[in-house]
Amino acid sequence: MLEWLAQPEAWGALITLTLLEIILGIDNIIFIAIAVAKLPKQQQNKARILGLFLAMFTRIALLFSIAWIITLQTPIIKTSLISLSGKDIFLIAGGIFLIYKGILELKNLSLHTNEEISPQSNTKNTSFLTCVLQIAILDIVFSLDSVITAVGMLQNTITNPKEITLLASIAIIIAVFIMIFVSGYISDFINKNPSIKLLALCILILIGINLIADGLSYHISKNYIYAIMGFSFFVECIRIYKDKN
Repeated sequence: MLEWLAQPEAWGALITLTLLEIILGIDNIIFIAIAVAKLPKQQQNKARILGLFLAMFTRIALLFSIAWIITLQTPIIKTSLISLSGKDIFLIAGGIFLIYKGILELKNLSLHTNEEISPQSNTKNTSFLTCVLQIAILDIVFSLDSVITAVGMLQNTITNPKEITLLASIAIIIAVFIMIFVSGYISDFINKNPSIKLLALCILILIGINLIADGLSYHISKNYIYAIMGFSFFVECIRIYKDKN
């Protein structure tokens, strides 16, 4: 039954899909890094790993509910001006939440510009359960985008739905374990450098705007966001390096 896994096409699709899942998971890693930063240090790693495992299980669950996902793309609100499906409503709600969260964190960051910024300084406003709940809600939005993209890509090379589900599940599991390994370093780097945290929050708001635009059928390629993110991060790293030397 699994003989098709030995085929070069299957391995090529698995590698490509794993890389795709990692790239699409960047949004999730940035949000998780911002969300767990307000927890006590001893809880941050636990919340980050739990958040990524939630993302993994959400994506796999959505894979096995592909028929339901297809129905989400059917318009449920239709007027002369706008047509919204269940997926569009999820994206718009997620985008609004990201923008709200980004602006709120920017406000908190500005209040501590003259103080030593530490995660513990804001823990009184954030509980472990609240943090995990926020991550779980956003996981659903990010997972919808990830699963629909993955299934659409695999349908071009694999016709058997069971094979698509299995291959996508393997890719998701591999990608999540890779992200668990690197997410700690990314979170520490963001939290130790206020300018990087500021940049991450701006990217978070930009991702939120992109989600709302997608929900309103104004499709903006994520490649633009990744290009802006990469270039800004590169320039900021050079500045940090020069300041330290």
